Amino acid sequence: MIDLRPNSRSTSEKPLPRELTHQVHVGSVAVGGGAPVSVQSMCTTKTTEPASTLAQIHDLEALGCEIVRVAIPQADALDGFGEICASSPLPVVADIHFDHRLAIEAARRGASGLRINPGNIGSFDKVDAVIDAAGEAGIPIRIGVNAGSLDKAIDVREDLTQPQKLVQSAVSFVRHFEERGFGDIVLSAKVHDVPATILTNRELSRELPHVPLHLGVTEAGTVRQGTVKNVSALAVLLSEGIGDTMRLSLTAPPTEEVPVAWELLQSLGMRRRTPELVSCPTCGRCQVNLIEIAGEVERRLQAVRAPISVAVMGCVVNGPGEARGADIGVACGQGTGLLIAGGETLRKVPEDRIVDELFAEIEARFE
Repeated sequence: MIDLRPNSRSTSEKPLPRELTHQVHVGSVAVGGGAPVSVQSMCTTKTTEPASTLAQIHDLEALGCEIVRVAIPQADALDGFGEICASSPLPVVADIHFDHRLAIEAARRGASGLRINPGNIGSFDKVDAVIDAAGEAGIPIRIGVNAGSLDKAIDVREDLTQPQKLVQSAVSFVRHFEERGFGDIVLSAKVHDVPATILTNRELSRELPHVPLHLGVTEAGTVRQGTVKNVSALAVLLSEGIGDTMRLSLTAPPTEEVPVAWELLQSLGMRRRTPELVSCPTCGRCQVNLIEIAGEVERRLQAVRAPISVAVMGCVVNGPGEARGADIGVACGQGTGLLIAGGETLRKVPEDRIVDELFAEIEARFE
């Protein structure tokens, strides 16, 4: 059985890959070197509109986002970017494509990091100018390689699989940065395909064990499909100790991304921030409206910040045992629920009082 909890291995066991990577700092957030896997997202607002962008950043911060990225598509976004960096509660990474001058200026205007794809930034002279600007500012660069924008010389090769193309491209860029004496690198290689994402990042972890990896499935889709694809890939990689920071990209508001990322980390036992709801799937034995009860509990738990487990169980088969195993919970019977906390039975309550009584106990014990 694999134990996924941090620091749970004996000292004789091999360290996890993420514990061997070089640590960089994006603002105050440590990435790599065994630091907790950090959660990122990207603003959908226009960077030319600082007020709306900062409002979205504050919303993301409230949900647990730790690093935020904003797009700088043209020079007229730089003034807004500077205002955003000056007032943001989170480290702000500038996302730059095509024009290296935007990256240089973003570094000067307060970026906590840069994200560039050297394959579309132009000649290596231009890439080198960005490296120099980041070095002067003392900020890291995320080298982002995507299947949709590979270096042309590699992209046309028919003898390479897509993961091989991504790895070869990424490795060549990292080597160039390091030959320039720049080592504050985070690396991502993204594709929409789940197996390719897993294979690519496994190989990058082997080829470049010292470089922190940013994980994510790009162009993953809308909330349901995108969540499934991201979690399918990242759960495998994170459980193998691969990955230092991540964004679960969705075609949805970024406030949808961050909760999913935290649910993933909590499900793997890696980090806890918010409550975990344990609820049964219901069956013909259930004698309360469990779906409605569980839905209301889930809704109200969004306001609770204690990292507790809350069980909502529908019948006597597994209900009492699961409720006793959680920090607090309810095991339901015929039109009633048995409140249980810390493994001890508290009292029986009628069905229409279950949620209110449960949250009264949560408030009294955990908030």
